[in-house]
Amino acid sequence: MNRCGRGAGRTARGALLALLIATTAPAANDPPPSPGAVAPPAHHLGAAACAACHEREAKLWRGSHHDHAMETPTPATVRGDFSGTTFSKDGVTTTLLRRGDKYVVRTDGPDGALHDYVVKYTFGWDPLQQYLLELPGGRLQALSVAWDARPKAAGGQRWFHLYPNEKVDHADVLHWTGPAQNWNHMCAECHSTNLAKGYDTKSDSFATTWSDPNVACEACHGPGSAHVAWAEAAKAGKPASDPRKGLVFELRDTSGGAWTLAEGASIARRTKAPSSDAQLETCGRCHSRRAQMWSAYEHGEPLAQTHRVSLLEAGLYEADGTIRDEVYEYGSFVQSRMHAAGVRCSDCHDPHSLALRAPGNAVCAQCHLPGTYDVPAHHHHAAGEKAAQCVSCHMPERVYMGVDRRHDHAFRVPRPDISAALGTPNACNDCHTGESARWASDALDRWYGAQRARRSSFAPDLHAGRTGAPDAPARLERTARDRAQPAIARASAIELLAAHPGPATLALLRESLRDPDPLVRRAAAGAAVVLEPEDRVALAAPLLRDPVRTVRIEALGSLLDVPRESIPAGSRVDLDRTIVEYRAVQATNADRADARANLGALEARLGNTGAARTELDAAIRLQPAFAPAYENLAEVERRAGNEQAGEAALRRGVAAVPGIASLHHALGLSLVRQKRIADALPELERASTLAPQDARYAYVLGVALHDTGQRGRAVQVLAEAAQRNPGVPEIYAALVQYEMEGGNPAAALPWARRLHDATGDPHVGAMIESLRAGAPPGP
Repeated sequence: MNRCGRGAGRTARGALLALLIATTAPAANDPPPSPGAVAPPAHHLGAAACAACHEREAKLWRGSHHDHAMETPTPATVRGDFSGTTFSKDGVTTTLLRRGDKYVVRTDGPDGALHDYVVKYTFGWDPLQQYLLELPGGRLQALSVAWDARPKAAGGQRWFHLYPNEKVDHADVLHWTGPAQNWNHMCAECHSTNLAKGYDTKSDSFATTWSDPNVACEACHGPGSAHVAWAEAAKAGKPASDPRKGLVFELRDTSGGAWTLAEGASIARRTKAPSSDAQLETCGRCHSRRAQMWSAYEHGEPLAQTHRVSLLEAGLYEADGTIRDEVYEYGSFVQSRMHAAGVRCSDCHDPHSLALRAPGNAVCAQCHLPGTYDVPAHHHHAAGEKAAQCVSCHMPERVYMGVDRRHDHAFRVPRPDISAALGTPNACNDCHTGESARWASDALDRWYGAQRARRSSFAPDLHAGRTGAPDAPARLERTARDRAQPAIARASAIELLAAHPGPATLALLRESLRDPDPLVRRAAAGAAVVLEPEDRVALAAPLLRDPVRTVRIEALGSLLDVPRESIPAGSRVDLDRTIVEYRAVQATNADRADARANLGALEARLGNTGAARTELDAAIRLQPAFAPAYENLAEVERRAGNEQAGEAALRRGVAAVPGIASLHHALGLSLVRQKRIADALPELERASTLAPQDARYAYVLGVALHDTGQRGRAVQVLAEAAQRNPGVPEIYAALVQYEMEGGNPAAALPWARRLHDATGDPHVGAMIESLRAGAPPGP
């Protein structure tokens, strides 16, 4: 519904992000411009200018979710009960009332005290509606107490909190007054048309503007002034020779292709591929989990020019690509066979009303023969049941924002066999919750045969990469090379390879950097950071000229640590130009702590210590609970030789953001470097306790315990970590060493075997033979 919420996260980490400017080539039939005549750029006119001629489309749009995306509060637009009702949570009672023609919310403000706030805008329509309140500095904030707009019989017509199971006070980043609920950055681009954020770093304030407050015609079609001029000239009998009729880009499919059902076939196929991905990329701008990288959005450009789309990351997607967190539709849809076959959003949805083209299974029957698929012989449920709906099996739902049920758009065949192996969800067990995944898989085998459509899945390989399995490198390389897999899955495998490089990684990255899909090139550019400097230069430097901005910026991240003299002169020019571009990328989001921390990290890597401190201090000022800024600031101080200043920065961070493992770990390492081991151990132990899944924290704690004479405790910590996080060679090697030091070759032997399994090192094999013989291994 909107982007205000957990997407900003309590500990969101900065990273070198990506984007690009590309020029729009003229259409093949466009006449050359007249000498000296340069048409002014098109500008936005507003929805009213479009409705005069496009009455049918305007009628469909009115009342749609796009129309209701953001509106001035009136009795016709406000759905919530503002009759003086109250809602209480965590000791705060919020009162919602009318005061004349104003809608007022009395709730806790940024200081924790109760204040009255006038509702500036309604936000969304169904199944919930939020309300935007104004804070100083031009900030509009989305109230976390929302109205459940569903019918009362469905549990609606009530106030509820978007974070019902968390205590969110005024100091929390998720509080309605915090950066995670800031409309200007988190929400505005996708709820209003022609949005200009208008953030000023000097005054730390916004002067945000738009041409329409909601999602209107020009949000998708682009600025319409040239189109209106073309139409007026045509009415006057002087039509301009313009195949695009003044529109800034061609959103329609001009291929002439159609969906046809061949004789004897059960699924329609396109006669021609779509003329472009313009429609999908336009919808994907807002219907994707992504980070905005560039404020000057150009309609018709690839999405990757201005936005960094999330890959199939753990926490966002299951290993098989099923939606988990709030990721919207784009990342799921580009996984699908529908996408590969040429299906686009408007094949199923009317682009103006947003309604389905037909109700229920009829929308699928446009391409899938009902006599084959909409029958019990196919779905094995009684006709008319919810389970007999195509979406029940092929588009499982997940609930977001408390009440918003959204469908997964990967259109996948249920795979309970993968669920049984990896623990991923599946549509069968979403309904049959009392049965096992194996039960569901056996049922499908009985219905469709044991050799049913069990196509090769990327799920086991991504799972291996996520869990650090010993065979992860080979598995990830397999998926990355498999052109039958969707590009987003191949890119995700490459991204995971950065943590699990193998012997073939260099060759794979060399191939992937030439891939036609920018997601794959972006992932390869980022993964190149694990290579030796000369290999990084050979592979990543050419990508500083890539036509897609996100790829260029990712390549920059892999090259910044390479000594400048190791980079060819021509590539240094590209490097410097991309650094300038990267700074502009972060300036787009200068109101965000992560962007300022990114700039701080860049300046630190360039050796600009003073500028790095300035940016990191700004990040902390913008969001005192942003942990990475304290860690980066401490690292800047360490490199400058100011270890005690780094310790002070980390202690500020621990006080501001309690319970962050990385802060305690960094503080422990700082104390170790200062040879204050006794002070360091509690911090290292705290980090390992807070994040037991992070093997690095346990390894460092184990080494520190060993080095302070606590060998037995070190072995215990490392053995427990090895059970939680199998396949980590450093932990196995330490356990072998420490058990041998204790005179326990029999205890060292199983760890040596695991070390050999994880590394294949022949020297470890020789060690195992020595341990078997009961003799200490040789040097």
